[in-house]
Amino acid sequence: MSIKSDLHKEGIEVIKQLNTLKVNSIATNIAKKLVDNFPEQNFNYHELFTKISRLNMYIARIPNGVAAKYFYKNSSIYFSESTDLEKLNDVAIHECIHFLQSEVNSKNKLVKLGLCDFTDIKLSGMALNEAAVQLMTMKCTKSKFDTVKYFDIELPSNSPNYYTLECNLVRQMAYITGEYVLYNSTLYGNDNFKNKFITLTSKKDFEIIKNNINSIMYLEDQLNSILEKIQNSDTVNGETARLVKKSNKLKKVIKKGFLMTQNRIFTSFFDNLFESLGTPKSMANFRNSLYKYRNFIGVTDDYTFFNDYYISKMAALEEKYESIQNQSVALVPVKDTLFGRLVRKIRTLVGINAQAKYNYNSINMR
Repeated sequence: MSIKSDLHKEGIEVIKQLNTLKVNSIATNIAKKLVDNFPEQNFNYHELFTKISRLNMYIARIPNGVAAKYFYKNSSIYFSESTDLEKLNDVAIHECIHFLQSEVNSKNKLVKLGLCDFTDIKLSGMALNEAAVQLMTMKCTKSKFDTVKYFDIELPSNSPNYYTLECNLVRQMAYITGEYVLYNSTLYGNDNFKNKFITLTSKKDFEIIKNNINSIMYLEDQLNSILEKIQNSDTVNGETARLVKKSNKLKKVIKKGFLMTQNRIFTSFFDNLFESLGTPKSMANFRNSLYKYRNFIGVTDDYTFFNDYYISKMAALEEKYESIQNQSVALVPVKDTLFGRLVRKIRTLVGINAQAKYNYNSINMR
């Protein structure tokens, strides 16, 4: 199949090719943003500029309101005719990052795109990669975090228009691993992020979380398609009513899937970390890390899981502290701390079992 046929299949209609001067201007802009915002990745500005400037760039008609699209088969980026090239928006940066992370084989077939392995028929890392690239993009544009509401979930986001839920979940994963390893694997397609997350949680947890994020993206695509049909419907009829009912069901499944995935991310990490605690400093760090995690999560009106988990872990932490103290480990000799009295009071009031385990039901998203 020719490039022209491939573009037609994607709904892309080329209007004109950008001249060298404009391409160099775009390459300068994006290379500078990447270097300035990711100093720890040790980018070489001149190498970045050279790579991006060698891209073929076009103005084109692109469907679905997309501002830019990278096409790996001919190493080209297509900008929508409505895109202001003097003020490159986030979608353009997003697509340029896709270009930088793409790996093709000798037959010009895409084999890897950052965190997504195209030799995996399920493409289960696609959502993980899209969210990571979008987080990098938002960092380049210095987009500020704000509280948004999505499917009745209130969550902090600096990407309210693209991959909002996916970005939030991947950001929670990055809280655990650190941003450097996430972005390094996103750019260079290595397994460092995956391996570090598995080390801090488990392989099973990583695979479930990755697959769940992918399922959420897949269901959102389904939902958007249904909502578009409803919007384009001239009259309210039986088919419209069926689509509305289906869309409401999808929203509930997406909401449930997000919350369950979020719960698995932080419990898999903090449960594992808790077992290794053995000093007052490590316990204090654990308490602070878990407390700060509340700034990353999404919540609903009836969501209590994180608060319940936090109280339970604080109660267990106090017991561990007292156990070590009784074994004459070098701890600060305090007979009865304010923290201890508070935890015991809360535990008594709500009847918490500090050793309680949190069970998960598999997310049936399909």
